[in-house]
Amino acid sequence: MEKSLLLNALIYLAAAVAAVPIAKRLGLGAVLGYLLAGMAIGPWGLRLINGVEDILHFSEFGVVLLLFLIGLELEPKRLWSLRRPIFGWGGAQVAVVSLALFGAALGFGIDWKTSIIAALGLSLSSTAITLATLGERKLTATPAGSASFAILLFQDIAAIPMIAIVPLLGVAVVQGSDAGWLNAGKTGAVIAGLIFGGRFLVRPLIRMIAKTALREIFTAFALLLVIATGLLMEWVGMSMALGAFLAGVLLADSEYRHALEADLEPFKGLLLGLFFIAVGMSVDFGIFLAHPWLVLGLVGGFLLIKILALYGLSKLFKIARAQQFLFAVLLSQGGEFAFVVFGAAATAKVFSQEVSSILIVVVALSMVTTPLLLILYDKFVEPYFTSLRKRPDDVIDDQENPVIIAGFGRFGQIVGRLLHANKIALTVLDHDPDQIDLLRKFGFKVFYGDATRIDLLRTAGVATARLLVVAIDDIEGSLRLIAAVRRAYPLLPIAARARNITHYYDLMDLGITVLERETFDSALQLGRQALHQLGFSALNAEQAAVKFRAHNLQTVYDIYPHHKDQKQTVSMAKQARAELEEMFTHDRMDRENEMTNETKSEIAGEIINNNKSEPANTGEAVKNIVTSSGRD
Repeated sequence: MEKSLLLNALIYLAAAVAAVPIAKRLGLGAVLGYLLAGMAIGPWGLRLINGVEDILHFSEFGVVLLLFLIGLELEPKRLWSLRRPIFGWGGAQVAVVSLALFGAALGFGIDWKTSIIAALGLSLSSTAITLATLGERKLTATPAGSASFAILLFQDIAAIPMIAIVPLLGVAVVQGSDAGWLNAGKTGAVIAGLIFGGRFLVRPLIRMIAKTALREIFTAFALLLVIATGLLMEWVGMSMALGAFLAGVLLADSEYRHALEADLEPFKGLLLGLFFIAVGMSVDFGIFLAHPWLVLGLVGGFLLIKILALYGLSKLFKIARAQQFLFAVLLSQGGEFAFVVFGAAATAKVFSQEVSSILIVVVALSMVTTPLLLILYDKFVEPYFTSLRKRPDDVIDDQENPVIIAGFGRFGQIVGRLLHANKIALTVLDHDPDQIDLLRKFGFKVFYGDATRIDLLRTAGVATARLLVVAIDDIEGSLRLIAAVRRAYPLLPIAARARNITHYYDLMDLGITVLERETFDSALQLGRQALHQLGFSALNAEQAAVKFRAHNLQTVYDIYPHHKDQKQTVSMAKQARAELEEMFTHDRMDRENEMTNETKSEIAGEIINNNKSEPANTGEAVKNIVTSSGRD
């Protein structure tokens, strides 16, 4: 058995390591890579893994960890502020999508019981796929991401009553009415216990475990907390993921929140990957091969109805027009709870096992389509809205301001505000229309346009300008601009922003001598403040920062003639690091000597002051101090 477990682990890891980087390289995303890996090693691929159901149940713990970590990011106050989107938007999504799918099923003559369970199950979306996609694309904070998260949270809650009503529609034995009240009471008691325990029991226990300074025990307790909470909620018929989310919210304002996140993040990533692999393996291609056109028709029809319903809801939710289709695609697939709902429906004889299998294949294939639909969004939809937002370059009247600033983002703004405050007239070129409209309200003469175009610079007055400040954040664009200006106006002074040391050297190759690395001075000032916080005097901290800056700049200029020779560059960088270390060693010794002398002076002064009332002993005291100093 141990060999079988290790062999399975080897297969999972090998499949993931092989498929996911390829999928990412092809622009398909990590989720689709995991799904394809599962299909490849599953029963309908290379048949390397059996027991897919057991693996799927185990891997769902990845979704549980994901919800716990999301809960850690939401304090109770913030969660309460989301009550409207969670219950309002979430309720609307489940209701509208369910009604649309139910109506379509009835229209095709499907039994009403089958239609309602299928519609309810298919209205749910995949928490794992949607949240993983939002994180991968850094869309969590966007309007579409926030709305998706609120709806997914409601779906996790709504899945419970969906599963509960399945036996009422089937031929399974229905429990007595007292059982319902008993379950409701247990659920309320468990939630109350979680709130009380999270506030008054778990936090003191975390502090006690943290004091042991044993990282592995802290990690074990974090896993224990998530598993125990999930199982407790499952015991009362609630979702494990919902229970873990609630536990995370209760610990969101704990001082150990970041430690919990750091310890659980690797487990979450691995188990989520395993979950996607298990979903890929669960696709029953036997059903697909037996009814290919039926399955494809169901997948296509389901996605079309759900996307249209979600697109309509996105307008109701007032999501930005450019993100409405993105929102619809993110929630278009079937969800993990659909497997549970359809399995329960088959057990309760609401519909046959074959119908359940077909619907499960439809859900699994819909999960596969989400990354593909997102690729279509990236290729066609997003560029379309980008082109709509793009406006033509402004018509610039002839300008004669002494300074032109190309690029007015976070770097260029500081330069511009300093010059503006000193009554120096500016002409600013930028490509962000919202930024331009804002700056014009404050009296800046800002024009929309591509600052790398030399004809635009001519109309902006580059021929008569005394200085061109290049602060655009695109490295290639800044080099093209400076090269073009150097050819047309070789005598025009240019001050440039360097993104990194490579860009710095490229600018030097173009003859630029007034240039600054964008983060160097700010990082140096933060380092100076750090020294001061650690006990250095303000003067010593300032001197250390000045010396470091001078040494770093000298090293940059020393390396410049050899910067294209990697071997020579590495050698010189090592030599410069050794020189800097030696310099700091001398500084430390000087400070220690200075502190020692200061301490001796303080002791001498204190003894003299203490003996002012005893003149006969003062000379002896001073003599002792001098003698002691000589020995030191």
